[in-house]
Amino acid sequence: MTELVLSALDQGVLTLTFNRPDTLNAWTDALGRRYFDLLEQAEKDTGVRAVVVTGAGRGFCSGADFKTLAAIQTGAYDEKPDPRPNTYPTTIGKPIIAAVNGACAGLGMVHALMCDLVFTADDAKWTTAFPRRGLVAEYGLSWVLPRIMGQQRAMDVLLSGRVFTGAEAAALGLANRAAPRDSVLAEAQAYARELAVHSSPASMAVIKRQVWRDWDVSLEESAKEATREMLASFGRPDFAEGVAGFLERRPPNFPPL
Repeated sequence: MTELVLSALDQGVLTLTFNRPDTLNAWTDALGRRYFDLLEQAEKDTGVRAVVVTGAGRGFCSGADFKTLAAIQTGAYDEKPDPRPNTYPTTIGKPIIAAVNGACAGLGMVHALMCDLVFTADDAKWTTAFPRRGLVAEYGLSWVLPRIMGQQRAMDVLLSGRVFTGAEAAALGLANRAAPRDSVLAEAQAYARELAVHSSPASMAVIKRQVWRDWDVSLEESAKEATREMLASFGRPDFAEGVAGFLERRPPNFPPL
């Protein structure tokens, strides 16, 4: 049986590859279960400091598999869903970077944006697709998109379901960087290696939690919690090592998370 998600660890960077290239890596419950299992393992693996997610072949993820959608429509779908929600990647304490190498549609777009950073091929085809399939803004996109790109731009891509390029995705604020297709994965991995070498795993875990959580709290609450986290950070070995590395002009040797 073909492995649905490939996994490779190099220099602290775990690369996970959706591996259904004949369907442009269309999402199935089995693929999602395997992806989340690997993220769960990465959370516990002290050798993993950052994760890069990409797709095999010409696509990142073309959305929900049409066989699954057809089964849902006819009432024939009986697979038990994974209890972990599609927002699960946001709960992982390690940074996750999407390397969108091609088609990024519907549920595929959801999973690109559940990563903490997004690198995209400049010619990748992006689309929400939902209204053109008689569907709605799924799995939190109506919450995420206005916060990333503003309400009017979010309304545009959600209501129209139009196709746009990775270059436009970056201009709209959906991606941190657009790059040529043949270099986007390497650029995402190089960025992830920078995080693995220079950023404290404990600091990254706290920062990730702060950013995803603080969208729902007031400035006063955010500042109060940040003070508590800052005081806690003073007592961690990461703080002592970060200062020592700076003073000694060398890369820090942070302990694993």
